[in-house]
Amino acid sequence: MTAVRVGIAQINACVGDLAGNAARVLEAARRAHALGARILLAPELVLTGYPPEDLLLRPSFVHQTEAALRRLCDDLAPLDGLRVVVGHVAQQPEGLRNAASVLFEGRLLGTYCKRELPNYSVFDERRYFRPDDRPFTFDVDGVRFGINICEDAWFETAPRAAAAAGAQVLLVPNASPFSLGKQALRVSVAQRCVRDTGCALIYSNLAGGQDELVFDGASFALDREARLVARLPDFHEALELVEVETNGAIRSVNRPTEATKLGPELLSAEGQVWEALKVGLSDYVTKNGFKSVVLGLSGGIDSAVVLAVAVDALGADRVSVVMMPSRYTADISQIDASDMANRLGVRYDAVAIGGLAESFEHVLEPLFAGKAPDTTEENIQARIRGMLLMALSNKFGHLVLTTGNKSELSTGYCTLYGDMAGGFALLKDVAKTLVYRLARWRNLLGEVIPERIITRAPSAELRPDQTDQDNLPPYEVIDAIIEHYVEHNQSAAEVVAAGYAREHVDQIVRLIRINEYKRRQGPPGPRITDRAFGRDWRYPLTNGYRESF
Repeated sequence: MTAVRVGIAQINACVGDLAGNAARVLEAARRAHALGARILLAPELVLTGYPPEDLLLRPSFVHQTEAALRRLCDDLAPLDGLRVVVGHVAQQPEGLRNAASVLFEGRLLGTYCKRELPNYSVFDERRYFRPDDRPFTFDVDGVRFGINICEDAWFETAPRAAAAAGAQVLLVPNASPFSLGKQALRVSVAQRCVRDTGCALIYSNLAGGQDELVFDGASFALDREARLVARLPDFHEALELVEVETNGAIRSVNRPTEATKLGPELLSAEGQVWEALKVGLSDYVTKNGFKSVVLGLSGGIDSAVVLAVAVDALGADRVSVVMMPSRYTADISQIDASDMANRLGVRYDAVAIGGLAESFEHVLEPLFAGKAPDTTEENIQARIRGMLLMALSNKFGHLVLTTGNKSELSTGYCTLYGDMAGGFALLKDVAKTLVYRLARWRNLLGEVIPERIITRAPSAELRPDQTDQDNLPPYEVIDAIIEHYVEHNQSAAEVVAAGYAREHVDQIVRLIRINEYKRRQGPPGPRITDRAFGRDWRYPLTNGYRESF
């Protein structure tokens, strides 16, 4: 019985890098061809990168994309017998489409256009694309393949149309961003699709970071019984092959490719988040042309985790840290910060800011006459630190990493133009309790974070004997309320009904509302939950609505 060998390409595309993205598809195609593949499945919109956003509103970008597709088709011509499924945008008389075309020996065999256009969460496809409802299938050595694109497989219509047109195997290119729990959900949805249509399913997903989004790969193949027969690694570019029989049966080739060497081992939740943060940071730095990063190392848990991720992602030689003690900074904070920098081998500098803070206070003294010290003086310290880090960024070209977490951004426990000043907010979508879990998890691989940093009570150290819990509930309570209210979109009344004290819910909901202006001005950071501040959260700054109980 003849089998059709299909390559699944997991590719790290960069939005707008048409030549670079085409080169990655061509490289994967050459490798697949050398391994005997008759089809190569690349991810959704791999040629443009995802999401191209308002680049799609520029006619010149669309025209250049069409030209890049033609060049790629020509470049693939020598790979005789190989059909390459490439995601791209297509300008048609009805409008712009999210498309996937089959390129074969210098010819375009046909194009499928996406039917289901997501317009929720981080997706905004109806702003740019028109849907289509025409199935497309093609035959290879007695096996008929149909194409669906990403969201199509989450609904019944497009897969059933492909099956009605004779498809035995669904090829599903995807640009599905990571969030906790998303991998299991994808497989579950695909299994439902297989059971509904009777078709086997081959799924290719993007890998890599793009601004706030991280694509985790984790591509897979399901046989006609909805059994998982192949799975590619998380977060890495990879190529894996499966074989399809003329009766539609599918199996893994299990070749010793890079993908199988890395292995499809399932990571823990903490491991997945750590890898997502690493990839998000590494690609943001690399794709935007930065050579190095710098951060303020305080001796606290947040900056410690940011430092550990940065070194894992970039290497110690590309990471610098600065300890900026004030008169309120504990000696043990300086000791622990220096200790951690030494453990990881990064450049460490200490710049005392006590004198700078006094100078600011002296200059402002006549303007503040009659006013008692308050958070103003605390924020001056944070803003001095932000100014020093930005000076280092300007002088040496470092990208400044901020260290605030999702819990702090939710409640406004952060200083605008101070600790929020920077280019990339690595922990923007990571709750404080998860920060601690990440620290513990990373130390299992090698103790890079001093134990005292993990066990000490968290403090901004902006006034004597300060702790985060002076004015806030415990972080376990804060994070649970944020999860219910922000990530699950529950009302304040529903959060109270879930067992949380009304005064705590009222306090946190109010803080979330009044600190929207801060978050709007903060830097981007990787999304790891189903609702991150930024793309997922679009609340008005001027807002008269108040939650009722």
